[in-house]
Amino acid sequence: MKNVLITGASGGMGLVTTKYLSSMGFHVYALDLKPLEAMDNVTSFIVDLTKQNDIREIHHQLKEVKFDAIIHFTGIYRMDSLIEIEENQFRGIFDVNFFSVYLVNKVFFSSLNEHTKIVMISSELAPLDPLPFNGLYSITKSVLEDYAVALRQELNLLGHQVVIVRPGAVDTGMIDESIKHVERIEQTTTLYQDYVHHFKQIVASNETKTIPPLKVAKLIAKILNKKKCHLVYQINLNPKLKLLSLLPKRMQLWIIKKLLSKKRGK
Repeated sequence: MKNVLITGASGGMGLVTTKYLSSMGFHVYALDLKPLEAMDNVTSFIVDLTKQNDIREIHHQLKEVKFDAIIHFTGIYRMDSLIEIEENQFRGIFDVNFFSVYLVNKVFFSSLNEHTKIVMISSELAPLDPLPFNGLYSITKSVLEDYAVALRQELNLLGHQVVIVRPGAVDTGMIDESIKHVERIEQTTTLYQDYVHHFKQIVASNETKTIPPLKVAKLIAKILNKKKCHLVYQINLNPKLKLLSLLPKRMQLWIIKKLLSKKRGK
């Protein structure tokens, strides 16, 4: 039985992947800040993945286990104005979306099998130009991907693989969460009142374009079962976002301002 370590295992794509892999015969060691329901082939731990000592304690408990894969779903989503966001919130999303991944890889490196796969769950936004109010999340995923590419270069020398997965919109409630974030910005911003209202409508228009998280779980299983993987996998990408990012920078600025101001008579 192959042993898999999953971070962010108690919600969204992480939970569905945990259930699917355990049903496919993998033994999943699930790490998250929230408790996980009991299930076969799953050993779960409640842990703050931003704290190295807490991770080391879990590693000590699992010192006899060798892992065939580490899958990083851990992450938080936040939309905000880069000027108005509080500093502790700005730092906090980096701690979860990037630094926790670095810590887990560092601490558990000694427990890897001979040919282990490390899978980073990124976002379709990572290689694209950031959008207004979504820039912070995009930045953390871009940093995560740069780290993944650098780590891949090093671990390739040791026989391990690092794989990036870029999901587009997945039906995990993220659209509803995005709308709540935009509504919060709408209530608190002193700079962007004339723009946030229409941005909320654009976010809501993507609600019907999601895929079930099981599709991501099946892709992860396919990656784990392949001897040699692609470096990057993409699923359910938004063609409009990709097209926008391909346009000249000044044209992007013009289009976004036009879209976000047309309903306000700008």
